[in-house]
Amino acid sequence: MRTLPNALVIAAVSCAVVTSCGGPAQADLPVAAAKTQPVAESSGAPLVRSTGTVQAIRVFNVQVPQISGQGGRITLTRIVPNGVRVNEGDVLAEFDSTQQLEQLREAEAKLDDLTHQLEQKRATYRSDAAKRRQTLREAEADLAKAELQLRKGELLSEIERLKNEAKAESARARVASLQKSAELRDRMEAALVRVAELQRDRQKVSVERFQTNVQKMVVKSAIGGMVAHQSIWRSGSMGPPQEGDQLWTGQQLVRIFDPTNMVVDATVNESDGAVLGPGARARIRLDAYPEALFEADFESASPVASAALESPIRTFSARFRVKQVDPRLLPDLSASVEILPAPPQQVAQR
Repeated sequence: MRTLPNALVIAAVSCAVVTSCGGPAQADLPVAAAKTQPVAESSGAPLVRSTGTVQAIRVFNVQVPQISGQGGRITLTRIVPNGVRVNEGDVLAEFDSTQQLEQLREAEAKLDDLTHQLEQKRATYRSDAAKRRQTLREAEADLAKAELQLRKGELLSEIERLKNEAKAESARARVASLQKSAELRDRMEAALVRVAELQRDRQKVSVERFQTNVQKMVVKSAIGGMVAHQSIWRSGSMGPPQEGDQLWTGQQLVRIFDPTNMVVDATVNESDGAVLGPGARARIRLDAYPEALFEADFESASPVASAALESPIRTFSARFRVKQVDPRLLPDLSASVEILPAPPQQVAQR
């Protein structure tokens, strides 16, 4: 009868020891951003925990436009407010285009002048060519008359015959000279017209370039989405761009992202890479909003594990597409990822 209480006491003490040892050991588990920890769910399916970053699939980065033939800074005159929704084709930013408009007007005026000069040259050369053709026709008529007079040689005196031969020879020489000079003049005038055309075409290119510069002063969105201002160096500190800022060409200005198509890029330990396959799913929690829970489907993963420099830990890069659309899903937010592999019946079907 005494052995039963002793057994109960021993069992109670053992349970208390196991319980007291399990708590601190679990609390002292190290947490690493790139390291995953497999945990078993109540259903028995292996669960892999990891971390990741929220990203948008469709992103449009807006930079300060590059102006052809101009360096330095340009002044921002208008910018869309941060956090608003825009549609494709909406104006995002405008810059001061005074200098570009002046250059465009000067280029257009020069183009008009070159065009008028070209038309004037063409008209002058056409008139000169008509005069040369008329002179050549008159010389050919004189030659025909002189040759006709030569046919009367037997009926004329020797002196008249010699005069007619001299006239005919002079007429032939004049016709040959006019033909040669007309050909050379035509070639020269055609070359001068071509030079004028090239000058006009080059000025057209300049006008088109200045027109493009003016169009670049108005930046429009290529996609629909949400506006996110980029931080730039202004007034000795980092901050969002504001109207009146003088910005360098190529600076990041605004980023547009589509909040309806969001993904989470996560890293999974090499030993846990087996969970990454068709049919896998994940639960996403945002560090900024711990109460929010999102469902995601496995989309893709890198086929090769990689490691940081001088790090023995190798990881796979994986991407999960979030099913829900939520305003709290913003790019670059950190998230915790709980990955579940495909159900056994789905794996068997594959």
